[in-house]
Amino acid sequence: MKIFIFVTALTASLFSLACSGGTTTPAANTAAANKAPANSTTADNAAAPAKADEIPASVKAALPGAQTFTAMHKELTDAQIASIEKDTGGKVTEKDHHSYPGFSTASGTRTQVGSVTIVKAAGKEIIVIYENKDGSPVIKEIKVEGVPAGFLSQFAGKGHDDDLLLGADIKANGAKDDLAKAITDAVRIDVLSMQALYGKAHAH
Repeated sequence: MKIFIFVTALTASLFSLACSGGTTTPAANTAAANKAPANSTTADNAAAPAKADEIPASVKAALPGAQTFTAMHKELTDAQIASIEKDTGGKVTEKDHHSYPGFSTASGTRTQVGSVTIVKAAGKEIIVIYENKDGSPVIKEIKVEGVPAGFLSQFAGKGHDDDLLLGADIKANGAKDDLAKAITDAVRIDVLSMQALYGKAHAH
């Protein structure tokens, strides 16, 4: 029972971090102190706020309510990659997954307001903004320049338990079919990667 409780606590702590941390950090910036909602971390994974030039401008724009960000770099295991590729039928091209948790200090305490990833597909940069729901990363919004809002808005509220398949729960809605498929497939892989690295384990 003690081992089970420790593993559960560790899993929840790791998930809070992709929406929250990266390199070394002072004690005040650990996940426990920050109470980060979507990707906090354990002590060995805690992170100090990233330098301004380490955070892409598109990430800062995606979370305007965040005053500080952390650059997270976590490597997917071979088993995680195999599971994601089996579930999606796609190819994980990068083992090193990057995410950028953002924090607000407006209330006087450092509070996580979300996490951002940048995904590439069909020559487009896809900005995926995540929030936490019951210990798992869920899409709040995605942004892609030149792509119809009617297509992009369908991703809001979706997580690893959703199909995220073009023609099923996602429709082209004004986007070209090949572009819509490429974006949907790339986002689905990212959602499952975020869940594998930071999500709370649970039975289906």
